[in-house]
Amino acid sequence: MKKYDFLIVGAGLFGAVFAREAGKAGKKCLVLDKRSHIAGNIYTKEIEGIQVHQYGAHIFHTSNKEVWDYVNQFAEFNRYTNAPVANYQGEIYNMPFNMNTFHKLWGVVTPREAREKIEAQKREYAVEHPKNLEEQAINLVGPDVYTKLVKGYTEKQWGKRASELPAFIIKRLPVRFTYDNNYFDDKYQGIPIGGYTGIVEKLLEGTEVRLKCNFLENRESYQELAETIIYTGMIDEYFNHCFGNLEYRSLRFETELLEEENYQGNAVVNYTEYEIPYTRIIEHKHFEYGTQPKTVVTREYPRVWNPGDEPYYPVNDEKNMELYGKYQELAEKEGNVIFGGRLGQYKYYDMDDTIEAALNCVKGAVNGQ
Repeated sequence: MKKYDFLIVGAGLFGAVFAREAGKAGKKCLVLDKRSHIAGNIYTKEIEGIQVHQYGAHIFHTSNKEVWDYVNQFAEFNRYTNAPVANYQGEIYNMPFNMNTFHKLWGVVTPREAREKIEAQKREYAVEHPKNLEEQAINLVGPDVYTKLVKGYTEKQWGKRASELPAFIIKRLPVRFTYDNNYFDDKYQGIPIGGYTGIVEKLLEGTEVRLKCNFLENRESYQELAETIIYTGMIDEYFNHCFGNLEYRSLRFETELLEEENYQGNAVVNYTEYEIPYTRIIEHKHFEYGTQPKTVVTREYPRVWNPGDEPYYPVNDEKNMELYGKYQELAEKEGNVIFGGRLGQYKYYDMDDTIEAALNCVKGAVNGQ
């Protein structure tokens, strides 16, 4: 008999949910994380009374009532509604594209006028068989919306010009013919009062956690500790990149404390022109309607992922998905290792998706032991 039923690599949301539910089922878990803190990329740190999202803005949203009820066990959520604005050369537009956006662009007032304007532009500039993202986006929303609100932002996110990106990346662009600035359509939305770290702390209550521990550096000794490994790190790194590196996009953050009460008037402001190197500025206090005399802002810079960087977004194009398929075949043969989460499954997960996936995973894992 080994000391633990499950050794969970990663103290982020997936690992924490798994640990709690496995513990409730009577299983003994050990959680490892190479970082110096729990909560993974949803880690929040208090600065001057403000909960600062250390790895980019995280707004919880879901239409899954089971997931919403689950997460509300661990925090009280406020009524925050994500309503980002876009700054293009000093002009401010509402996101996602809605009637406020179209009124600012063209002076139109009714949904019919807006539809007619977009359709006229699409007819004039559409390409029958779009060969790249630029042509595809213009086919969807016309050149005005594309040039001011899509082009530069997308090029910064991907690190390539839109004319060099494949058309399939943008299958649709959300266009709403209402004066509603709510970015998400989900039924439930909010920010946990007091930050996300508190949620993960509660999820991990009663579970042994070891920080600053790199599983891959001592994998043989760690594997001897548990019957089953739950691995939430990079799947290609687990297999020593034997087929080559999967691609990711990374981020760099510049955070500063400002001696003023209100810097930009909104939690999220996107900068959509290419010449400004960051994609957005986050003003953290607005997530919780803060009234502190100071404020904390973070500029977010996308960049190419290199070994040693934090991987944030998988690049799920055809080439990488074919490569991931090879690693997935190895994973299925690994026996007592279950790969989960955004990096383990090379898949973009929102927080609610992560919770749902972890809940489903733990049911199968516990029943399978």
